[in-house]
Amino acid sequence: MKPLVWITRQLPEEGIAPIRAMAEVKMWPSAEQPMPVEELKKAAAEADVMWVMISDQMTREIIENAPKLEIITNLAVGYNNIDIEAAKENGITVTNTPDILTGTTADLAFALMLATARRIPEAEREVRAGKWTGWSVTQLTGMDIHGATLGVVGMGRIGEAVARRGNGFDMKVLYHNRTRKPKAEEQYGFEYAELDNLLKESDFVVLLTPLTPETKGLIGKREIALMKNSAILINVARGGIVDEHALYNALENKEIWAAGLDVFETEPVPVDHPLLSLPNVVVLPHIGSASIRTRNNMMAKNVESIVTYLQGKEIQSQVK
Repeated sequence: MKPLVWITRQLPEEGIAPIRAMAEVKMWPSAEQPMPVEELKKAAAEADVMWVMISDQMTREIIENAPKLEIITNLAVGYNNIDIEAAKENGITVTNTPDILTGTTADLAFALMLATARRIPEAEREVRAGKWTGWSVTQLTGMDIHGATLGVVGMGRIGEAVARRGNGFDMKVLYHNRTRKPKAEEQYGFEYAELDNLLKESDFVVLLTPLTPETKGLIGKREIALMKNSAILINVARGGIVDEHALYNALENKEIWAAGLDVFETEPVPVDHPLLSLPNVVVLPHIGSASIRTRNNMMAKNVESIVTYLQGKEIQSQVK
């Protein structure tokens, strides 16, 4: 009897063909809508392999009621949607997509920096609404990126990629990380800073740390109060890192200049969320890795992990 692979979102057939050749495959019929929780539970209960998306919450309850499950493959580099400890306790391997989406996510971080600093979405809305009546000296003036100070919180692969892009804009680059990066400091001129100092000195604060119990709520009322009135906060990591209520109040009261958000604590973000009412917030639907090439490469990495498992070989991209 072939092992059963459950895929929680409809994916291109050409991509999953190598799996179909080796296993029975069941796939949720929607490319856009996630599996309901009850369906996810049923799938995990019968699967040998679960291929999940970041919207699928693989909780301890689901994992402990999945007697055949041996591997969870996650279409993301982050894996806070999976209870890793429960997986380890039950002998389940978890894989992700490291080293693939670094450049693409760094590009999006810079896109948000540019969009918020130069008020690009706001300006575009004015043109479409017929509100552009002529040129003026103060019309939609924003902040410069070139020559500004960039503060990167979380200096992993993506953080370093964002910091290198900052060098290209003649930015002074500060970073905060659990461990220092002496090679990057020497090669690129990045400067390590304690978090409070980074928040005080930076014109742009870019969050790129994973969501863990230690980083949940890392940026709250106290931290935002340390930032310059002209500073911009960019979050392309995970929503729970930022206290969204505190961020709303700071933006509403013009305590910081703007925010660019690709992630939210609740996703999809409710349309009545207070942050969506503010003109100085640029919001995106979690598209950090959403280039065609990168998403195809992410799927290929997941397929590689599943095929390697089905062949009984050691999987390389395991979450430790």
